[in-house]
Amino acid sequence: MVSKNQIKLISGLHQKKQRFANQLFFAEGVKVIQELLQSNFELEHLYTTQNDFETVHSSKRTLINEQELKKISALSTPNTCLAVFKMPSENKINDTGLILALDDIRDPGNLGTILRLCDWFGIKQLICSKETVDIYNPKVVQATMGSITRVNVNYVDLDTFLSQTKLPVFGTFMNGENIYQSNLPQDGIIIMGNEANGISEEIEKRVTSRLTIPRFGELQKTESLNVATATAIILSEFKRNS
Repeated sequence: MVSKNQIKLISGLHQKKQRFANQLFFAEGVKVIQELLQSNFELEHLYTTQNDFETVHSSKRTLINEQELKKISALSTPNTCLAVFKMPSENKINDTGLILALDDIRDPGNLGTILRLCDWFGIKQLICSKETVDIYNPKVVQATMGSITRVNVNYVDLDTFLSQTKLPVFGTFMNGENIYQSNLPQDGIIIMGNEANGISEEIEKRVTSRLTIPRFGELQKTESLNVATATAIILSEFKRNS
């Protein structure tokens, strides 16, 4: 059974302010929770409607019913389990190799997908501007499908960070150099911009190389690509050339 205080706490974790005040976040679904349990994330408590997760100590596991799960879930159709984890401290930024930087990404689904892409392509460092959606947003955690455990994520003042790096800075624009004809290095920072406005003027000044994904459609009327789709193409090309 889940108590009223537990319901109040977990319901509060739906909001960024309460997540950071309590230094807690939650994840839903067997796969995501298993990935988190097998990582260095520390479990606060697990709530499940099934007799599963037997490796979790009984003091940190509560069997609940579907109605109770609905009260704490962020999903319209709840899964079978929800787990609360402690937020880990941010690791030091590793300013080497390929780094992906996000300038004001607002959609949780996009951030979650981009984290999965980093995991897929072996990008170990993801840097987010302070305006980018919170990585512990429940929708982001859900969309990462466990990749949140394998990518180092830091939130920084992006302009300040870029002003101090010695790595080349690549930006994605409509009028850049054709990425398929570019000589791409193994080390550098790749910036992906906001869904509606692209890379901000402030950050654009820090870009040393402008790249574009050319349109091949006959009518050339597609205005832009989804930022997660564009990220997949960009990372694929960088890795293909490495």
